[in-house]
Amino acid sequence: MGLRVCLVTPFAWTRPHDVNEHVAGIARELRELGHDVTVLAPSTRAADLIAGRRALLDGGGGDVIALGPAVPVSRRSRIGVPVGVRANLSLALARGGYDVVHGFEPGLPSLSYLALRDAHAFAVASFLSPERLGYPPGRAQRERLLARIDQLVATSEKTAEAAAERLPGEYRVVSPGVDLELFSPGKKRRLLVLEWRPGERPLGRAVVRALRALPDWELVFLRTKPLAGRPALPRSLRGRARVRTLRDGEARAPLLNEAAVFVPAFDGLDRVSLEAAAAGAAIVSPPGVREQPELVAAAVLRLAEDSAYLEREGARARATAEGQSFAAAAQELDEIYRGLASRRRRERAVEPFADHDWIVADLHLHTSWSHDCQIPVAELLDHAEAQGLGAIAVTDHNVFGGALEAAELARGRDLVVIPGEEVKTDDQGEVIGLFLTEEIPRGLSFGETVEAIRAQGGVVYLPHPFDRLHAIPEPATLHRYLAQVDVFEVYNARLLFEGYNDEALRFARKYDLTMGAGSDAHVLQGVGTGAMRMRAFVGPEEFLLSLRSAHVLRRPRSLLYLQSLKWAAQAKERVR
Repeated sequence: MGLRVCLVTPFAWTRPHDVNEHVAGIARELRELGHDVTVLAPSTRAADLIAGRRALLDGGGGDVIALGPAVPVSRRSRIGVPVGVRANLSLALARGGYDVVHGFEPGLPSLSYLALRDAHAFAVASFLSPERLGYPPGRAQRERLLARIDQLVATSEKTAEAAAERLPGEYRVVSPGVDLELFSPGKKRRLLVLEWRPGERPLGRAVVRALRALPDWELVFLRTKPLAGRPALPRSLRGRARVRTLRDGEARAPLLNEAAVFVPAFDGLDRVSLEAAAAGAAIVSPPGVREQPELVAAAVLRLAEDSAYLEREGARARATAEGQSFAAAAQELDEIYRGLASRRRRERAVEPFADHDWIVADLHLHTSWSHDCQIPVAELLDHAEAQGLGAIAVTDHNVFGGALEAAELARGRDLVVIPGEEVKTDDQGEVIGLFLTEEIPRGLSFGETVEAIRAQGGVVYLPHPFDRLHAIPEPATLHRYLAQVDVFEVYNARLLFEGYNDEALRFARKYDLTMGAGSDAHVLQGVGTGAMRMRAFVGPEEFLLSLRSAHVLRRPRSLLYLQSLKWAAQAKERVR
C-alpha cells in the first residue's frame, strides 16, 4: 500500500529554484510508485494562495498546497514565518493524516523547519547545500529538532559532512535526481558551457584562454541565479562567446543537450552538473582546479583536440547520470519511507487479561541503596502498600542489592516487586533493566547494556529519554536500538520541564511503543506520583502484555517540595 507523504519546501513554488526542481521530480516519481504525495510550499501568486486555502478547508488534499506568501529565505535570514502561514501549516499537517513529513533545507528559518519540528508523523529531513545550514542558531533548538527527525538525508557526501557538524547523525545520501528524458544527448556541436559565478573570475579567465586556442568553438557563460553579475567578454571572442541566464531545467535543457563540454563552477549547483552529464557533455572538473584554474584550460584543450576522447567522456558522463534519475531517487526515498513505517509496532492488544484485576504500578523507584536516596527498603514497601500500589519496580542507580532486598521482604505481601537496576552507560544516558537476577556494571556502551539486560531475560526500560537536563541517548543511538527497547517511559514525575515528558509521549505514539511511567521517587512523598494502571501480571511476559492495555497515571506533586525533601534527607545523612 502507498503512504501519505508530505513534501515541504521553503522556496516559492512559482519561482525557479533547484530545491523545488528536486521536490517536483521526486513527487512525480513517488506518485508513480503508488504514494499519495502533497507538496506544501509558499507562493507568489494570489490564485495559488486562494486555491491553497480552499484545499485546507476541504481537508488538506491536492498535489500542491500554497500555504502563504513567500518571504525572503537565506542562510543569513532571521525573518520569522508569519503567524497566518504557521496556522495554515498546522492545519495542513493536522488534516493531511500524513504517514511521512519530508522537509527540505530545514537549516533555514522556514516552513520546512517548522513542519519537522511540529509534525506527529515520521519526519525526514533533506539537505541539498552546505550553504543552507545556519538555522536554528541555538544548540537546544537543534537538539530538539534532531530528536524529531527520524531520517537524515543529503544529496551529496559534501553536504552530509557539513550538515553532520550541526546535526550529528547517520545520513543517507540520495541523488538530487535528473529528468533523463528532458536531458538527453542531442546533436553535439563545438560548444563549451561554463557555469558562471562572479566570485570565480580566475576560472572564467582560464576557460577564455582555452577558447582563444580553439577558433571553431563557442562559449556560453551560464548564469543560474538572477543578479549574479555579468562577465566581461573579450573583443577577440565577440561572436563566439555569449551570456545566458537560464534558471530552471526546462530552460537549460536545449543548451546543455547540444553542449560538448561543461565546466562547473567551484561552488555551483550540483543539479546543473548532473543535468549536463545527463545531456552527454564531458564534465571538466579536474582535482586541484580550485587552487590551479589553469588545469581546466588544459583539460578543455585535450578534449577539443581528441574527438574520440571527447565522445568517450560524454558517454561516461551520461552513464553516470542514468543511475541518478528522479525515478532512482524516488526508489531510495520509498525504501526510507517504508523502512520507517515498518518500525511502527502494531501488535498492541486491547484487553490481553480482561479477567485479571486492575492494579497501579510505579515502574521507577529508588531506595537507600542509591547514592542520592535515603529511603529504607522496608519503609518503601510499607508506604507503597499504604498508597494502594499493587506493584513497584526498584531501580537503584548502578546497584542491585536494594532490588534483591525488596523482593525478599515482599514475600507474603500483596505488593509485587520487580527487581531492577538503573544503569549508567558510558556516554548515552541510562537504561533500566527490569526482572533482573544480577547486577549489571555501569560504564558499558548503550548496546552492551541492552545486551546484558536481555542476557538475563530482562525487560529493557528506557527512562526519561528526552530529559536534556541529564545525560540521554543521542537520537542516532535511540533510533539504532529502538527495536530492542521493550518499554518507553513517557511520564516521569521528577522532570523539571513537562515538555520533556510530552516529547517522549509524542515519540512513543509515533512508533506505537509500549509505554511506561514512574515517579522516579527519591523520597517517600513522591512514591506513586507517576504510575501505570494495568492488569495484574506474573513474570516479564505477562508484564509486557499487560502494559499494552495500560493507562498512564499522572499524580504530580510540587517538584520543589519533593526536591527539598530529598536535599534535606541527604544533608541529614551527611551530618550523621
